[in-house]
Amino acid sequence: MRGPAAGQAARTPFVLLVVALLAGGLISLLLLNSALNEGSFQLSRLKKETTALTDEEQALQRDVDAYSAPDALQRRAQELGMVPGGSPAFVGPDGRVTGTAAVAESATPAAPLPASPSAPAASGIPSAPAGAPPQSEAPPNAPAVPGPAASSPQPGPQPTPNPGR
Repeated sequence: MRGPAAGQAARTPFVLLVVALLAGGLISLLLLNSALNEGSFQLSRLKKETTALTDEEQALQRDVDAYSAPDALQRRAQELGMVPGGSPAFVGPDGRVTGTAAVAESATPAAPLPASPSAPAASGIPSAPAGAPPQSEAPPNAPAVPGPAASSPQPGPQPTPNPGR
C-alpha cells in the first residue's frame, strides 16, 4: 500500500539533488566571476603600466633626438674644442695615396690650453710643429694641472690650441 507519505519520501532525494545542483552551479558562477574580475583588474593595471612605460620611452626618444640633432652635435663638439676636418687623403689597397691631406683649421680661435709640460704627452698630440726641436718630457711625478710649483714658464714651443685634430 502506497500512500501519500510514500510518494513524499520518494521525492525528497530528487528535490535535494536539484537543490544541490543549483547551489553548485551558483557557487561555480561566483568563482568564475571572481576569477574574471581578478583578470580584469590585472589587465587594467598592466594597461596603466604600459601607458607609463610608453610615455617614458617617448620622453627618452625625444632626449636622444635632441642630443643627436646636427646643431646640438656641432655645439657640443665646439665646446670640446673639436674643429671640422680638413681635406682627407685616402690610401688604396695597393698602397697608393689618393688626394691631398689638409690641416683642419678652426673658424673661431679656441681657448688656449694651459702650458703644462705633461699635457702634450698625456693627450698624445704633438706639441711642436714639424721641423721644431723636440721638447723634453716631464718627469713621471709631475702634476697634471699646473700648480704654484709648476707655474714657471718653460722655453720652447707651446701646445697647439686645437686638441680636436
